[in-house]
Amino acid sequence: MTGGTVVELAEHGAAITVPLDDATGRALAASRIVEAAPDPFLAGRWRVKAGGRVGAAAVGVPGGATVTVRITPKLPIARLLFLLGYGLNAKGWRDEDVRLDEESELLPAFARLFERQAHRALRQGLVQGYRTTEETSLVVRGRIREADQVRRHRGGLVPVEVVHDDYTTDIAENRLLRTACERLCRLPSGIPHDVRGRLLRLRVRLADVTPIGRGHEPPVWRPNRLNARYHTALRVAELVLRGASVEHRAGDVAVSGFLFDMAKVFEDFVTAALREALGGSRRVALQAAHHLDEHDAIRVIPDLVMYADDGTPLAVADAKYKAEKREGVPDADLYQMLAYCTALNLREGHLVYAKGNAAHAVHQVRHSPIAIHRHALELDQPPAGLLADVRVLARRLAATPAV
Repeated sequence: MTGGTVVELAEHGAAITVPLDDATGRALAASRIVEAAPDPFLAGRWRVKAGGRVGAAAVGVPGGATVTVRITPKLPIARLLFLLGYGLNAKGWRDEDVRLDEESELLPAFARLFERQAHRALRQGLVQGYRTTEETSLVVRGRIREADQVRRHRGGLVPVEVVHDDYTTDIAENRLLRTACERLCRLPSGIPHDVRGRLLRLRVRLADVTPIGRGHEPPVWRPNRLNARYHTALRVAELVLRGASVEHRAGDVAVSGFLFDMAKVFEDFVTAALREALGGSRRVALQAAHHLDEHDAIRVIPDLVMYADDGTPLAVADAKYKAEKREGVPDADLYQMLAYCTALNLREGHLVYAKGNAAHAVHQVRHSPIAIHRHALELDQPPAGLLADVRVLARRLAATPAV
């Protein structure tokens, strides 16, 4: 991602003052990637501040120039990759898959990780499978789609509407790898030269596979014995596609990049890890809608609700990734959890923060049996320790007293 100007920021860091012309400053402000405003004391300079997004983005400036924004996460790259992978799929994601101590930036780390895992997956050749194809043909191949034949051709013999299965390499698994490779190769800079060369060779190996078009949903793949060697590579590919999905236009400003929202990363990790820790003994729902009022007009959507066998809610938790604040936890979070507990008829609710100023505490609500627990997870620790902390939290949720 090259351009005339590069702005280096830290996740939730202090605002910095950078020399920018008005067109570039306005483009940054319109991009919604960062906060940008003219410096009130220095002409020709803008104050720029990053929020919770991390990664890199290229913001087009009217007239043809580009400004590149790089936002460094607070967490070490390997820790962030672990959170991302675990949130996507807890099973089969191992710490050794994400050890990239040599990388200090997000985009190069992802490119290197993807290339390693894809190379390992394709070492024995491309996996093949059956792909169902519906088409209009002059010959009968497979089965005739009778309803389509009558509707489209009014009983004519040709052409024929058919459906058939092809045994091919052009299947969901290879399409995901090909598309992730394309997205990384399309980024003009930030990827080490040696990694870019291996990505280009990987693209050649996947040349006969159809990439996923922009705006199309990625195809669904299912883990099985035949694609076992692909599993880690496919999860990394899905992360690449998620991060590279940052592309929008705000008026005359085009934005493209490779970015992750840390609040969403943390929420996905906490809910996936808690569900895994709670095991199959309880039914757990993520982002399930409930209603606060008797007429079902006010919806509340907690991150995680645990239920008894008869469907009665037993516990509720919400993940909150916040920048450290001297004043501590925002009151709005407590009010929100109070509403969840009220709607679900629970005596306890659990707010889970990334560790900062939010140490564990309990708030007993006045004139009510409801108690709101604040928990903090230390993210910058080895995965084994982090998951052990999540298991402690899961046991606390499982012990929540019934009303």
